Amino acid sequence: MEKYIVSARKYRPATFKSIVGQHALIRTLKNAVQTGRLAHSYLFCGQRGVGKTTTARIFAKAINCEHLTADGEPCNECESCRAFNEQRSLNIIEMDAASNNSVDEIRSLTDQVLVPPIAGRYRVFIIDEVHMLSQAAFNAFLKTLEEPPSYVIFILATTEKQKILPTILSRCQKYDFQSITPSDIVEQLQYVADSEGYTTEAAGLNVIAQKSDGAMRDALSIFDQVAAASGGNITYQAVIDNLNILDYDYYFRLVDAFLAGSVEQSLLIYKEVRDHGFEGKVFVNGLANHFRELLMAHSPELAPLLEVTSDVEDRYREQSAKCRLPFIYSAMELCNKCDLSYRDATNKQFLVELTLIKICQLSGDAPSPAPQPGIRKIEKSAVPSSAAPQSAAKTAVISPQAPKQQAQPLSQSFTRPSRQNVAPAVSSPSGGMTSGGKKIMAIPSLHAVGGSNTPVVGEPVQAYTATARNAPYSYGNLLDAWRAFVKDNPKEILLINTIKSGDDPVETAGGEYEFVVENEAQRDIFEKKMPMILDYLRDKLNNDRVNLRIKIREAGVREKLWTQKELLTDLIERNPKAKTFIDKYRLRFA
Repeated sequence: MEKYIVSARKYRPATFKSIVGQHALIRTLKNAVQTGRLAHSYLFCGQRGVGKTTTARIFAKAINCEHLTADGEPCNECESCRAFNEQRSLNIIEMDAASNNSVDEIRSLTDQVLVPPIAGRYRVFIIDEVHMLSQAAFNAFLKTLEEPPSYVIFILATTEKQKILPTILSRCQKYDFQSITPSDIVEQLQYVADSEGYTTEAAGLNVIAQKSDGAMRDALSIFDQVAAASGGNITYQAVIDNLNILDYDYYFRLVDAFLAGSVEQSLLIYKEVRDHGFEGKVFVNGLANHFRELLMAHSPELAPLLEVTSDVEDRYREQSAKCRLPFIYSAMELCNKCDLSYRDATNKQFLVELTLIKICQLSGDAPSPAPQPGIRKIEKSAVPSSAAPQSAAKTAVISPQAPKQQAQPLSQSFTRPSRQNVAPAVSSPSGGMTSGGKKIMAIPSLHAVGGSNTPVVGEPVQAYTATARNAPYSYGNLLDAWRAFVKDNPKEILLINTIKSGDDPVETAGGEYEFVVENEAQRDIFEKKMPMILDYLRDKLNNDRVNLRIKIREAGVREKLWTQKELLTDLIERNPKAKTFIDKYRLRFA
């Protein structure tokens, strides 16, 4: 039976071409080898499992290769390449600084530096996890690193560049290895699976790529684990079962419950998740990531940021079309707050359930149904009153000549009539209607034809006169009505929080008030609820001329933070008797 070798070692890259996800960096190193413009020290930085040590080994082999290929790859045929491949090369020395971090180890290294290469042009020293060297070891290494012999090249590798002394950093050419993208990881995993004869599903490989967090070595380790458990059949279900990952189908169902405003359904879905043994924090983090993917799918410009397979991407696009951006923003914020509070929460299940309930209450942000075609535009027209020639009565009429366009809500098309000013309407011999001696035009009824939902103009059945209310009020009355709105609408959580986070409305003109919000998301929330707010304020003040404008607060200069000494100096300048008091009792700062 052939000895088993893990995929991370068996498929470790042996050429520049086989290194995954570091194209620009590899091209730079190959150009340096081909042109002979080699520095005396290099620093490879990046997270675990992205190929730092592997690249250093291939780079060291290419430096001493006697017959480079046309594209800068080591030939693997010359004596230097064969000695390296057979692990007997004396020109390439590798040291692990994690276990050899003392001054004595560095002194031994500097002694080896003095020995020139027996064969080949360079001696290459690879020091892995260099940040683990002690302070004294760094200092002992400093002079050698700055002025090594002409035949010596140092390649340092680290996952924590910030721990390295600035004097070391300044003597090296720095190369930052980027995290490997999920698509590159999936491509490499598919290559390994084909080489091993495994069957795979794209969704399963994508989950492994997401779980590896940009590290190819981690992805291959997870791949081997799932392959061993599933007998080489790496499906989506096998991956989530073996890695204890929550199926994204729960999140799709949960968002549908949020949009429907169903608290009961969302809590039942969360119970299913708990019954499968998943911790609340894992669930909340997964839900936050689901909303993040919905946000990416909401805009074509953000599509490249989606980290899912093409079949799942279609589901995200379909669901994101049902969500409005303010809903997604607010839901993400609630998930983030739940995650931050989870560790300190006494009742963690209650915290998660409360978060789900709050997200359900955001369902008012879901898009309203599209307007039905066939509704004629309702316009305002003023009909003079015979009883009061100086005032104009606003009457809603149907304009038969109006061009076809999107219908507007009736609440925004005419001024709401005051109950005190509406007189009963009676028929007029001329075919119109009269009310209190005023001749007004009739409003045709809107009804459906043929069982459809398309409203059409029917026969005139009723009419009324909507006289604008204009009762006097003060700014204090407006503020009272403003605060009463907050008390009377406790269910509008986002709107109330937006109002509480801002200042009171400021009067800019007669009947015009300006309310300042902090950002665009708050402005969107406020604008959606504007008709409801205006109706409330106008009813409270009995005045239909009240209007609100929304403005985003501009970033201003922060107030200066005063020291105790500055505060005391300012106090003495404003009240000289304070100095007499301080001197009398010999007061000093504690």
